[in-house]
Amino acid sequence: MAEFCAILGDQIGYIAPYWIVGILIGSAISVFAKAKIGRLVEKRQKTGSSFFGLVTASFLGILSPICLFGTIPIAASLSQKGVKDDFLSAFMMGSILLNPQLLIYTSALGYNVAVIRFLVCLAGGVLFGLLARFISREGRFYDFSDINGKQRDRDTHPNMLARYVFNIGRNIRATGLHFLAGVLLAALFLYLVPDTFAHDFVSHHQQAQVPLMTLAGLPFYVCGGGAIPLLAGWMQLGLSTGAAMAFTVSGSATKITNLSAIKTVLGVKKLAVYISFVCFWALVSGTVINLLPEDCARFDPPGGEFHMNHQTGHHYGK
Repeated sequence: MAEFCAILGDQIGYIAPYWIVGILIGSAISVFAKAKIGRLVEKRQKTGSSFFGLVTASFLGILSPICLFGTIPIAASLSQKGVKDDFLSAFMMGSILLNPQLLIYTSALGYNVAVIRFLVCLAGGVLFGLLARFISREGRFYDFSDINGKQRDRDTHPNMLARYVFNIGRNIRATGLHFLAGVLLAALFLYLVPDTFAHDFVSHHQQAQVPLMTLAGLPFYVCGGGAIPLLAGWMQLGLSTGAAMAFTVSGSATKITNLSAIKTVLGVKKLAVYISFVCFWALVSGTVINLLPEDCARFDPPGGEFHMNHQTGHHYGK
């Protein structure tokens, strides 16, 4: 039990600062910049070139810290103002795949991994925008008829500091249990599974890592905050960065809350297109990442590796 507590303590001590900083920055953007993000998406479509407009829309989606249930009403409002479906698709896919809080949290796996994840999500938003442009040539890609007028902004306190503090509290309540569950599961994995067994399993299935983790993300990904500690433990034992990114792409886009939200504006047939695209992009991006030079895509947590080897009692070092 002492060894397990030591592993758990290492996990919490290393991961928690990224979680806290991510919440502080995400809440700041939500409170002080949420409305500006929507206006920038609308403005960019009117003033920017088609392709770079999609890049900007995807970037602004990533910059938005709002969950999909909050993003869809924003997209519905933008649609009413004439923003096209391809821009909305890039914006929403960027928002689905990543947010500032999760990007900072991903830095616990290495700053290079965080940059790779950002680029993968940015490109995913652009490609989904292009797909929506192709499909919407024959009609609208989204149906916002049941959404318009139902947006509810919870950041309404007249005092901006109080509004920020309340937003932080909601973020902690929304992600805290998932964070603790992820850390606990990661510690249990590191404690119960022998390092030699996990390493041998991973090394003997190198070619299958990306497709396996793409499929694993569909049912097992619950929350981005809970996934990071698990990925850290798996990558410590040899899981490739490409496979880890495939898990985050397929998982974040198909977790049950996001699927239920996106279905309200897509319908069944286009939901199948959405899921197919997500799996395709997870496979392609994960495979490409694994082709990068090792120094670019290796697991490189800041400050060194952070869990205790429960078999030897010693900390791993770089």
